[in-house]
Amino acid sequence: MKKKIRVLIAKPGLDGHDRGALIIAQGLRDEGMEVIYTGLRQTPDQIVSTAIQEDVDCIGLSILSGAHNELFPEVTRLLKENGAEDILVIGGGVIPEDDIPYLKEQGVKAVFTPGTPIAEIVKFIKENVVNETMDSFEKKINKSLKKIDHIGIAVEKLDTAINFFKNTLGLEMLGLDEVANEGVKIAFFKIGDIKIELLEPIDEESPIYKYLQKKGEGIHHLAFEVEDILYQFQLMGELGIPLLQDTPKIGANGKKVGFIHPKASHKVLIEFCERGDG
Repeated sequence: MKKKIRVLIAKPGLDGHDRGALIIAQGLRDEGMEVIYTGLRQTPDQIVSTAIQEDVDCIGLSILSGAHNELFPEVTRLLKENGAEDILVIGGGVIPEDDIPYLKEQGVKAVFTPGTPIAEIVKFIKENVVNETMDSFEKKINKSLKKIDHIGIAVEKLDTAINFFKNTLGLEMLGLDEVANEGVKIAFFKIGDIKIELLEPIDEESPIYKYLQKKGEGIHHLAFEVEDILYQFQLMGELGIPLLQDTPKIGANGKKVGFIHPKASHKVLIEFCERGDG
């Protein structure tokens, strides 16, 4: 399930009329967004503080008093000052067309004047929040994923597989390990900067045994080394990507590991592993 877009509808300044803001708030809720309304007569500082605290994706500023050229730029300035300039800011109300270019220069991404259909506002928010979220996510992922750590291969008989990879292919064997809680014996090989793990089940309760019964021998998973696996779990949660467990567990060689559910990764079982002391 994708994360719902969170929008803060705010009334800055001394403007005491909020009927239009309430209509917009209800329209966004009807489109499946989570909407927080600040109430009347909010200062820019209060609006920005609430936006950060509520972790919103978008701020919708509504104003009728004519102070938009002072209050809207102050909101965008405070967002930047607090490192939250990734929050989308839009505006609406009684705003002259001549003032809109200036507001956009100050970081207000769009201004919707009276009579704008709610569907147009919804479309703009969805398109821009999704684009900014994905750009931000890709930057985080690029920073977090370090390299392909290994490729896991499920085998019926470890001795036979070792003979092929070691003696036939001539790969360097790094050693053996056993992970009792996963019911698996593992042989490690290295080629270049990538390792290959051969996985043999210890018993019928092993996930590898069940995999072999269902699909036979072959590539079982692709593993990425990450700097901080808890951070990686958080990133997956932000995008609504299902994992096979709530918290990392200890795998081979003392690494903390966790898996993405293959239904979310094109049927490929993807593992994240953070290097341990083993």
